[in-house]
Amino acid sequence: MRSMRFHADDGSTRYRAINRSNVTRMPQWSRLDPELREAILVVSKVLPFRTNEYLVRDLIDWDRVPDDPIFQLTFPQREMLEEEQYLDLRDLLADGADPDRANDLVTRIRGWLNPHPGGQMTHNVPLLDGRPLAGVQHKYRQTVLFFPSRGQTCHAYCTFCFRWAQFVGMEDLKFAARDADQLAAYLRVHPEVTDVLITGGDPLIMKAHVLARAIEPLLEIESLSTIRIGTKAPAYWPHRFVTDPDADDLMRLFSRIVATGRHLALMAHFSHPVELSTPIAQLALRRIRSTGANIRMQSPVLRHINDSPRVWEQMWSQGVRLGAIPYYMFVERDTGARSYFEIPLIHCWNIFRKAYQNVSGMARTVRGPSMSCLPGKCHVLGVTDVGSQRAFVLEFLQARDPNLVRRPFFARFDPTATWYDDLVPLSDRDEPFFIADQPAGTSLTELTIGGQDD
Repeated sequence: MRSMRFHADDGSTRYRAINRSNVTRMPQWSRLDPELREAILVVSKVLPFRTNEYLVRDLIDWDRVPDDPIFQLTFPQREMLEEEQYLDLRDLLADGADPDRANDLVTRIRGWLNPHPGGQMTHNVPLLDGRPLAGVQHKYRQTVLFFPSRGQTCHAYCTFCFRWAQFVGMEDLKFAARDADQLAAYLRVHPEVTDVLITGGDPLIMKAHVLARAIEPLLEIESLSTIRIGTKAPAYWPHRFVTDPDADDLMRLFSRIVATGRHLALMAHFSHPVELSTPIAQLALRRIRSTGANIRMQSPVLRHINDSPRVWEQMWSQGVRLGAIPYYMFVERDTGARSYFEIPLIHCWNIFRKAYQNVSGMARTVRGPSMSCLPGKCHVLGVTDVGSQRAFVLEFLQARDPNLVRRPFFARFDPTATWYDDLVPLSDRDEPFFIADQPAGTSLTELTIGGQDD
C-alpha cells in the first residue's frame, strides 16, 4: 500500500497518555479552578480516567473549560458521583485514611453504579461444550461480540462509557478472551452467526500483528461474512492509522480481510463534530477507506456534550462528506455516571428528529434514539395519541427474540422517562414487549409472546 504519512517533527505524533498519576503535570492544570482539580482527582478514584496529549492539545478549547464538550467527554466532573458519595470519598482521601477504607468505599460506589447493564454478565454469555465462553457475548442471533484480552483499554476513556467496569481493575467485572480459537470453535457449531464485533475497550489499541492473530482464525469460518471493529481511535488517536509505527501494517491487515470477500466495518464512535475536524483525523478516515473497509459512526446523545440538534446535524453531514456512514444515535445506558449525562426520552427524540430534518438523504441512514436494554435495541419512533392517551411509539431494531423486531408497540407517555425501565405498557397488548426480569440464562425465545405469532 502506498504510504500517505502525516509529517510532523515536533513529537506530536507519539502517543502520550494523561491519567490520574500525571494529570497534575499537564501544562493546562494550573488553568483549572481548585474545585475542578479536586473533582478530577476524587472522581477518578471511582471511574476510569485517561486522556492523551492529542485531545488536550488539539480538541479541547481551554477557554471554554469546563463547558468544552471534549473536556466533558474525557475529564471527570464532581456531579458524576452522588453528592454524599463524593464528600465521603473526598474526606477520606484528604484525611489520609487507611487506603483499605478508601478502597472499600470505592468498591461500594462502583457496585451502586450498575457496572454491567443489560444482562451482560448473566444473559449474554454463550456456552461451548457446556462451559461459559470467556470474553464472548451472544445476545442476537446473527452477531457475536468478541473481547480480546489485549484490547481491553483505550487511547482515552469516555466519561459516559457503559463498559467502564472493564478498566477499573476489578477482575470479576471484566470480559476478556485470551485468543480466538474457542470463538472459532463456537462459530463452527453456530453457522447462524454471520457477524463478529471485535470490541473492548478498543481493539485498535492492539499492535497490528496482535490484532491479526485475533482475526485470522475467524477468516477460516465460511459462514462469517462481516467483521466489525468497535473503536474510538479515529476520534481519540487518529495517528493509529497514519503515523504509528505499524500504521501501514494495520492498513494491510484491513486490506487482507477485505480481500477474503468479507465486509470489514469500523464502528467508529464520534460524539462531537470537533473530533472530525483535524487534518490528521480526516486523513485517517481516507486511509481506512482506501483499504476497502467501511466506516460507520455512532454515539449516545449526552447532556453537556451533544444535546443539541445542530451538533448532530453537523456531525452527520461532516461524516458523510468524509465517508463515515451515520449509523446510530444511542440513549445513554443505565450505568456509571448516567445521572450526569441522561436526557429524557422525549428530548432525545426531539434532538434526533430536528437534526434528521436538516440533513440530506445520504445521512438518513442513521437510526435512533435507541436504547440497548435487556430485551434488545429499543427504538423510540415518536410520540402520538392512542385514543385519549398520549403514548411513546417504540419498536425493537434488534432483539433476543427475533419475533419482536420491527413490531410497533406503545408505552404511556412520561416526560421524565430516561430509560426503557422507566416506561409502562400502554395496554395489555403491549406488556409482552416489557419483559425485563426473566431468570438468568433464559432466552426471550422461550417465553410466550401473546398475540405476536408470525
